[in-house]
Amino acid sequence: MPLPLTHDDPPGFGPYRLLARLGSGGMGTVYLARSPGGRTVAVKTMHARIARDAAFRTRFRLEVDAARTLGGRHGARVVDADPAADTPWLATEYVLGPPLDEAVERSGPLPEAAVRALGAALCGALGHLHGADVVHRDLKPSNVMLTAHGPKVIDFGIARALGDPRPTRTGSAAGTPAFMSPEQASGQEHAPAGDVFALAGVLVFAATGHGPFGDGAPADLLYRVRYAEPDLAGAPDALVPLLTRCLAKDPADRPTAADLAGQLHGGEGEFADHLPDALLALIGARASEVWQVRPERLPAPEGPPTPPPDGSPTQSPGAGAAGGRPSRRGLLTAGAGAALGLAGAGAGLWAWLSSGGPAPAASPYRKPKAGPTVPPLARKKLDSLWQKQIAEPAADDGPGSPAPPAAFGDLGLVFASAGPAVFDPANGTVHWVADGGGNWEVAWDGGHLYRMPAIAQAGADAPLRIEPLDPATGKAGHPVVEVAAFNGVNWLDQLLCVTADTFYVVACAGRSNDIYFEPDRQTWYVAALDRTRGTVRWRQPLPARPPKGRYVGSTRLYCPAAKATADRLVMLSEANDGAIRVQGRDLGTGALVWERPLPVSRDAVRPQLATDARHLYLGNGPLRALRLSDGKPAWDSSTTRTGKFYGPPTLKDGTLHAVERGLGAAAFDAATGAVRWTQQGGGAEQSAVYDPPVVGPGHVYVHSKAEGVLRAVSRTTHVTAHTYRTTADRFAAHERSRTVLAVGGHYLAAFPLQ
Repeated sequence: MPLPLTHDDPPGFGPYRLLARLGSGGMGTVYLARSPGGRTVAVKTMHARIARDAAFRTRFRLEVDAARTLGGRHGARVVDADPAADTPWLATEYVLGPPLDEAVERSGPLPEAAVRALGAALCGALGHLHGADVVHRDLKPSNVMLTAHGPKVIDFGIARALGDPRPTRTGSAAGTPAFMSPEQASGQEHAPAGDVFALAGVLVFAATGHGPFGDGAPADLLYRVRYAEPDLAGAPDALVPLLTRCLAKDPADRPTAADLAGQLHGGEGEFADHLPDALLALIGARASEVWQVRPERLPAPEGPPTPPPDGSPTQSPGAGAAGGRPSRRGLLTAGAGAALGLAGAGAGLWAWLSSGGPAPAASPYRKPKAGPTVPPLARKKLDSLWQKQIAEPAADDGPGSPAPPAAFGDLGLVFASAGPAVFDPANGTVHWVADGGGNWEVAWDGGHLYRMPAIAQAGADAPLRIEPLDPATGKAGHPVVEVAAFNGVNWLDQLLCVTADTFYVVACAGRSNDIYFEPDRQTWYVAALDRTRGTVRWRQPLPARPPKGRYVGSTRLYCPAAKATADRLVMLSEANDGAIRVQGRDLGTGALVWERPLPVSRDAVRPQLATDARHLYLGNGPLRALRLSDGKPAWDSSTTRTGKFYGPPTLKDGTLHAVERGLGAAAFDAATGAVRWTQQGGGAEQSAVYDPPVVGPGHVYVHSKAEGVLRAVSRTTHVTAHTYRTTADRFAAHERSRTVLAVGGHYLAAFPLQ
């Protein structure tokens, strides 16, 4: 769905005048545009600051070449391109149809005849690529556009010539985990047989609405792709043997694209003849929408200017002179979701989508009128008190797990693509949006918000600064800490937490020619900074990260979560091998007092920790209470509930609440570990086990991503009292407003906290 241009989007690229945004992320932005002759095109751009990196510019050029290789029959025809521009851009035809994932979501799984016709056409596209010695490497439902004339394959961002040894990231698995081939998931060469494996996954999704290996954390998906049998439940019986062959773990056992095409479809009829009426109607609506788009540009936000997303030299106050590389936050501030661009600042950050109330007066977004050209998403009404569209950070916009919303006194706090935003939990009205700041760079002491500001001085030493944000306006004040012992340029610096007198940080000492770990130039520490004096109270060294390019962890945070409590700084620490360990450090010296392994994938770690004055409570396996003094277990659920798996817990009023895999919500006495109650009734077995539950006065709220619902489980009867539909995947209690704050799926919403 097209969105308005932002105030700092350029008027156009080459001869193409921009009309609207189609999407934006950490790598670049896609626009809807028109040529002087009236031709509608999609213009894909790369942020200029990223284009300074020769590897990214080469990748963009290869994408242009691959798109030209596929041509207009099987892909979006390349109309024009300038990969050498300061802001590289690629103009293609605007495909008049929805992506396959949206088509299935809105119209339901495709009938067998449509799946066969789709598969045969995609085989033709892959055969064309493979004949030119190119492999796609990221075939998935969102990269398959459906038109009345046939599917078109798009997005060649990680396509590669056969035999090209250059990976997107050395030693890493580039692509989308749910649709990778086993060899790609292992970091090995992805040949044409790998594209056939991915194609089979796309066809399973088209026929059933789910991928062959489910969903969940990337690490879990990669494991299933490599070792588990595919889930073909719901696929037409006649297609199961063929899909099974295509999904063979050994590439040699899979058919070629040409062989597969002949077994899928005989070539009779037009592609549209095989599509269901609901999908044809959706294609028709998409074709008519494009001519109704009128150029609209959001006004500039109030306050001082901020660095524009194209990397031009405009700077925020206090920033140093821009160097030859991006600042540590340079790759973050322009990221919106894959389907939504930033809708403006202040009240215009989100668009009111429910019928429950009018748009905020300052919002430049106009609620669409109902009619055949308005897609169902724009009229979507969930079971929330209110809901608003939000420009979330893109998945690759930050090195840590996405942050949940949070209570901020009487208000709510959420991290949008522009930075932290404060809103009214009663109706979603935005009070302010701060300029930049990922969740790992922001901390709250209960009254004030603090952040590490961006320092655009790459290639030099710059002091690490911490500045307050005014709770009423979000405006940054003068730095309260400025420490020359640490370099504030690196984007992997972390503000772990803040107490009444101390900031706890992970920080880099040494020059930062890049935003990543550079072991030959940097030393990393966990440190305590005095809030009053601005001095370093203590610092303790951290293990050096391997050089960039040898290990994907070189762009990961040292500390996924931390909390200062009693006389311990409790940290979840990520080692170089990706393993997570729990550490207890002395608050007075930073010395490591104890350390324990936490058997959990780093992608499943959430940034919350449950503690009281004596214990740290952990899930992600058995439920455990570790003594803060020495890290030894005070109790362990595996002694009484053998083999049970629990997600991260929530502590409230002496009771520990967690999700038990296959059961749902469960409550335990925090002091002894004794079971107080477990959820009863159906549906609970699908509850998301890696998310801590939200606890209200009378209900415990657990999320089921597979079903798209939030369940309110009574703390008295232990059965589900209410079920709310939601696209969100992160939740938090806001007790003052008696709401459950929810964010995810490009929505911010609130539900009753009872």
